[in-house]
Order: sequence, then structure tokens, then C-alpha cells
Amino acid sequence: MANVGRSKWGRHMKTEPSGLKRERQPMPAFVKKALNERGLMAAYNARPAYQRNDYLGWIARAKREDTKHRRLCQMLDELEMGGVYMNMKHPPSAK
Repeated sequence: MANVGRSKWGRHMKTEPSGLKRERQPMPAFVKKALNERGLMAAYNARPAYQRNDYLGWIARAKREDTKHRRLCQMLDELEMGGVYMNMKHPPSAK
């Protein structure tokens, strides 16, 4: 169950138990399969909740299948490489 709090502007916001303030994205089966096949589920789970959620939402928002595939490949490559998140440096995840 989500907690309700107030933002700095006084509006009510729902937060997930993970601390996310945005809607939590479900993991599609094809993403789970790709993570398992490449042995990257542990690297994925080691990322902060907001990054995992952002990756899933970014992939899901693609309208074309080839765009979904390209985004999935980028996520997998970044997890494998470490130190990168959405084409930006991310030192905490460096290997």
C-alpha cells in the first residue's frame, strides 16, 4: 500500500514502499527473459529503484517494436558495462 505525503508545494503525493514517487512499472516478460539470458538480473536488482523503474518505463513507452528492442539492448549493455545509466556516467554502478 502506498503512503501519502506532501510535496514541498503542499500537494499530496503517493510514494511506493520502495520510496518511488512515480508509478511503479511492471517488468514485461521479454525484459525478464533477456536479463536472465544475459545473466544480468543481479546487476539490474543492484541498481536503485528509480533506475529500474525508469528503464522499464522507457522501454514500455516505445511505440515500435524495434525501438523497444533498441532500448532493451541499451539497458542490457549498460548493466553489463557498469558505470553508465541512460548514457550518463553513474560511478556507483561501476565494475
